[in-house]
Amino acid sequence: MAYRRTPAVQARLDAQTGLIVQVATKLLAEGGYAGLSMAAVATEAGVATGTVYKHFAGKAELVTAVFRKVVAREVAAVTDAARTGDAVARVSAAVETFAGRALKNPKLAYVLLVEPVDTVVDAQRLHFRRAFAAAFEAAVRDGVSRGELPAQDPATSAAALVGAIGEVLVGPLVAAPHGESVVPQLVTFALRALGAHTTSSAQGAHQESGVSDADA
Repeated sequence: MAYRRTPAVQARLDAQTGLIVQVATKLLAEGGYAGLSMAAVATEAGVATGTVYKHFAGKAELVTAVFRKVVAREVAAVTDAARTGDAVARVSAAVETFAGRALKNPKLAYVLLVEPVDTVVDAQRLHFRRAFAAAFEAAVRDGVSRGELPAQDPATSAAALVGAIGEVLVGPLVAAPHGESVVPQLVTFALRALGAHTTSSAQGAHQESGVSDADA
């Protein structure tokens, strides 16, 4: 007869998995992908290294789990910020939230965006970019349909914006302290690239608290 875990045992295992992912997120935010090891995660979590391997086959699988959790939270923040208003307001909010949160936890954002990682983790990064692009695409599509933006392919424009913003952030993310002008400059660039009419009252302060290991 196959062994079935009791609800109590499963709850304990789930809690342990959550702790390991939270600790891994914290270590990534401190030392990046290159500085993360299964042994370091075990020490920080107060468990044996073998216990970490019981939950995750290796570093790539663990970091992939971190990506999924952190990215889901970040995408939700960007999507929520860009949910209402005209095209200028929504695009401005999306850029401010995306870039602003990244700059508040640069090391972890650097891992999510560009740091060299294993192929499996890099595949997750592609999903990350696509998810962010979807938030921009919705705002662009609505803007075009309402005549607030000139005719264009929303998917192409959204992908281009996410790529450009990520590229610009690479420098500031690596070299702190960050210039306060980076985010507003990115907003201006995005609006100009989309052909937006910037007379709208849109560029309010939408920056959220940054990607944080405490949020994991």
